[in-house]
Amino acid sequence: MRILAIGVEEELSKQLATNIRVIVDDAYDLDDSSNFLRFRNYDLILIDYDLEYIKTKKFITRITNELKIPLIVLSIVDDKETEIAFLKAGADDFIKEPFDIDIISARVEAKLRRTIDNRIQIGKLIIDIGQEKTSYKDKEIEIKGKPFDILVYLAEHKNQVISKDRLLNAIWEEPEFITPNVVETSINAIRQKLDKNLGIKCIETIRRRGYKFCYNES
Repeated sequence: MRILAIGVEEELSKQLATNIRVIVDDAYDLDDSSNFLRFRNYDLILIDYDLEYIKTKKFITRITNELKIPLIVLSIVDDKETEIAFLKAGADDFIKEPFDIDIISARVEAKLRRTIDNRIQIGKLIIDIGQEKTSYKDKEIEIKGKPFDILVYLAEHKNQVISKDRLLNAIWEEPEFITPNVVETSINAIRQKLDKNLGIKCIETIRRRGYKFCYNES
């Protein structure tokens, strides 16, 4: 999972990434965030409100209505009117100073749990995201690290064609420094584990487009 932190102190972003299993990208301000949103997909946006009221409110409305990305606001001021306005504009939560990293982590994690199911089950195939475990017919299949992250992402977008670039941007912290070959290597690792246990192709290669998680169990 990947979060975009806008205007958030670097130390807080690092602690958040450590506390929960996410990648955090840091944008300097609302203008800088457009570059990240153009090229990467995010599961949640965390914005530190810097008193640019009208600009922030418009940004919240666009993100939640057009991109439909969950958004949490950190506020340096205890302003009830602003809190109400931002929540009505589409913000999912409004956290006031003093900022407690444990509380912020818990709020972010709770929102991500509601947004993305923590357990994927297709027949007897179970992918437990929180425990990083995959099992079939109660037998554990050892898939860890990036291959597991790719498996989760493809299973969450079942029957959709996902490009290598999209996988890189969703899973690697600095995708611009990673070659697409690492995706192929991870896909092959998944196939060696899953295909052998399930006796059927789970991930289909769509020529020149990407990959599709195609396993179904009636």
